[in-house]
Parts: sequence; C-alpha cells; structure tokens
Amino acid sequence: MNADRRWQIAFIAVLIAPLGLLHAFPLAEVCIGVTNGLFLVDSALRRNWSWARKPWFILASIWWAWLLFASLPFPQYGFGDDGVSGLIQVLVIMRLILFTMALQVWVFTTPKARHWGWLMLALSCLWIGVECWQQYLTGHNIFGNPRWGDGSLTGPFWKPRSGPLYAHLLFIAMLPPVMALLARPGWLPRAAGVLLTLLGMVTAVLIGQRMCVALAGMGLVIAAFYLPRLRLPLIAALAASAVVLVATPYISPPTHGKLVGETERNFHNFSQSPYGEIFTVATNMGTQSPWHGWGYRSYRVDCMKPKFNTGLPALGIPPTQQSLGACNLHPQNFYIQAFSDAGYPGLILFTIWMAYWTWLALRGLWRNPDPLRVGLLIGIATFTWPIASTDEFPTLYMLGWFFFFAGLAFACADAAPKPIFAETENNA
Repeated sequence: MNADRRWQIAFIAVLIAPLGLLHAFPLAEVCIGVTNGLFLVDSALRRNWSWARKPWFILASIWWAWLLFASLPFPQYGFGDDGVSGLIQVLVIMRLILFTMALQVWVFTTPKARHWGWLMLALSCLWIGVECWQQYLTGHNIFGNPRWGDGSLTGPFWKPRSGPLYAHLLFIAMLPPVMALLARPGWLPRAAGVLLTLLGMVTAVLIGQRMCVALAGMGLVIAAFYLPRLRLPLIAALAASAVVLVATPYISPPTHGKLVGETERNFHNFSQSPYGEIFTVATNMGTQSPWHGWGYRSYRVDCMKPKFNTGLPALGIPPTQQSLGACNLHPQNFYIQAFSDAGYPGLILFTIWMAYWTWLALRGLWRNPDPLRVGLLIGIATFTWPIASTDEFPTLYMLGWFFFFAGLAFACADAAPKPIFAETENNA
C-alpha cells in the first residue's frame, strides 16, 4: 500500500467518524483505530517521528502518564480504586491524543481535506438542529422518540444529548456560511445570513438545556470579538434568544421549567443540590489524596464512602445527603475529575494542557480571523471552559468531538494565513 492509498483510507475513515460519534460508537472507534494505525505505519515507513516532539503532545503524554501512575490497581495503597478496569481505560486514552495528532500533521494538511472535515461537522450540527425542530413541532424525532421527561429536546437521540453537542458544533457550522452571505452584495444574502444566525441561536434556547444556552452565549461573545461584521447580527440573535426565553412559559412550558425554574432552585440551594453534592464529594476525594488522587474512574467507586461525606466546613458546606444524584458515574466537571483522579499534579497538568490547546487554536487569529478557525476556537473553548457541567473525560461519545475539533483547528492554524473560506475574510 503506497503513501497516497494510506492517506485516502485514513481520510475516508475520518469523514465517517462524525457519523459514528452521532449514532454508532463502535464505528467511531474503528475509524479512529484505522486512522491511528495508518498514521503510525506511515510515520514508520517515512521514518518521520518529528510530530512526537510537538510541545502539546509531550504535555498531553505527561498528563496521561501521571494518570496512569495514579490508576495503578493497588487500592490497598490508595491507588487505582477502580482496579484493572480503570487502568485499561487510561491506557486507551492515548488513542484520542494520537488521533488529534494524525489529523493535524497528516490527514488535514490540504485545503480540500480541511473543507471536507468542516463539512462533516456542519452536517452533523444541521442534523441535530433539524431533528430538534421536528421533535418540537411534532412531538417525536425521526426515530419516534419523544421529548425527555424534563422537557428537553433530544434531537436525533433517545436521551438529552443534543444540547451541549449542538452548542459545541453550532459556531463551527454556522460562521463560515453566515460570513460568506454577509460578504455578498445586496440585501437578500445579508438578510439570509442574519436569519441563519437567528435560527441557530433560537434553536439553542428551544432545546431546553442550561449548558446549551450558556455555551451558545459564550460562543456569541467570542464570535463578536473576532468578527466585527457579525456583531449586529449577533446582537439581533441575542435579543431574539432573550425574547424566546421570556416567551417559553407560553410556547414551550417544559423548556421554561428546565431553564428557569430548575436553574433558580439549584443556585439558591447549591450545596444541597445534585451539583453541590457532586462538587463536595469529589473535592473531598482530591484533598484527602492530594498527590495522586484515587485513580481514573475512582469517583464511581468511592462516592458513597463515609470519609468523603464530611462536607466542606471551610466553605460552610455541611455533609451531603447523597440522595440527590451525587453518586453518579463521574464528577460532572473535567477539572474536578482531574483533581479527584490524580490529585494536584493531575489537575495542574490537565489545566495547562487545556489552556495550551485553547491558545494553539487562537494563535494568529486576531491577524487573520478566518470564520472556520473562529468557530473551531469556540468549539474547543466550550469544552475547556472550567465552569461547566460536563461528561466524563474523555468518554468517546462527547469528547471524541473535542479531539476532532482540536486536530482540525491545529491543522488550520498551521496553514494560516491562508483561510479555508478565503471569500469570507473579515474586511470590516
């Protein structure tokens, strides 16, 4: 198999990966495995391992090695409370780090490849948005699934996965076509660009998940900072979103109950809310083993232990009830998870890694604000932002997107100052 054929097969696998991340996780694993395998074979045949010296890869590998150390299956000594299972889960995390590298330095090194990568992400976002509207208007998605019990729109999924994923993808999908429309002469294309922006944000509100709305709002701020021509449409989108939110008691009562009612209750009594209980238990785990934590996925094993149910007296937080959902599968926040899994060293390494990846995504962006790169920066920042309710890091079905975003973003940054969508350069 020659070099071109290896690349072509890997490229096809990468384009199929988003479909797997949406609906068939084993397919996504196969795509990632094929890409990684061919990338390593190509590196070996070319005798080119220079990518292993990239600072971000070294940093991510150090974090991974420390987590591996903390997860050694010796619970009698305070290591690896999830046993061999946790250790194996840490070992396979490297596949996602390697996948990002393969995308950056091999798969997405041409403008055409990067354009197709963007297109698959845009289609994924469109699919989620269309299914959310179908479910809102008809009561069921294409698979016959109704809204979730709390009123959230599940989109094309059977459970409420659509909100955060839609917010992560929204600006990646939306900014390039919107900026292309706004750059065209005449009022009709510009009106279409404004309407597309409004539709994207209104959909985020109607989905009815708090993190979706919060992350979409964060994306608005970042997009307005880098793309001056988009500021007025974004202000209009923000105003329209606010109007929809105010109108939710009439147009979608379940959405209002989720976004307003439940949020208000959690804020007013945070320490005894499910999120407050999770924060308390996981923080106690970290402080009681500050050097190496308790190992990957230790939270699900240790949560009910009385020694972690002492509250946080320094913050005035009493012991938790441990009956509101605190003992879930993970601590619901990447940084708290890093602390409970691997102590202060794990938290510090993870924080530096996330900050460095965010910086890599935005380097040179102010001089050359390509809409795709701005969208990818937002996609990455909505994952790395520390004040958020998250999935477990790095569970494939959500974090697979994060590593895909990073690989495409770094490849775009390496290719700058030549934007993928040259006609949408910001000339304002």
